[in-house]
Amino acid sequence: MGSCRREATDRILITEERHLRLVVSEYTDHYNQHRPHRTLGQRAPDRLTEPEAPTATDNTRVLRRDRLGGLIHEYTQVA
Repeated sequence: MGSCRREATDRILITEERHLRLVVSEYTDHYNQHRPHRTLGQRAPDRLTEPEAPTATDNTRVLRRDRLGGLIHEYTQVA
């Protein structure tokens, strides 16, 4: 949980227990479903069975999704 502390809770003023649970839940979703892990071949733990994403080209469109109020950004290719 060190990465959760370094990447999320150290950068947000937590106001109450419910807020903390929301932040940790949102970060956990990001960590397990989107964040690339070097030891897993740049895949997220929940996406190990999916085929690798295609390599981006010069005209590839990218969609950005902000999480935790813009603290974390997730990028996906748009078909």
